[in-house]
Amino acid sequence: MSETTKITVLDNGPFLVAGSFVVTDAVGQPYHADREQIALCRCGRSSGSPFCDGTHAKIGFSATERAVPQVQD
Repeated sequence: MSETTKITVLDNGPFLVAGSFVVTDAVGQPYHADREQIALCRCGRSSGSPFCDGTHAKIGFSATERAVPQVQD
C-alpha cells in the first residue's frame, strides 16, 4: 500500500507537502528533496523556488484559501 500524500495550504504562507512525492520541473527533471515534508512557495518571490525560503513573511504575502464542498450533479 502506498503512502498518502498530504498538501496543506498555510494561511499567508506556502503549501506544505508531506508523504510520498516527487517534485519535477517543466521538462520532467526531478528536484532533489530528500525530506518527508517540503514547503512549496506560493508568493512567487522565493530565491530557492519552487521551495519556500520564508520571503512571504517579509513581503506581506496574503492568501487564505478555504476548501469548499463539491456540488454533486
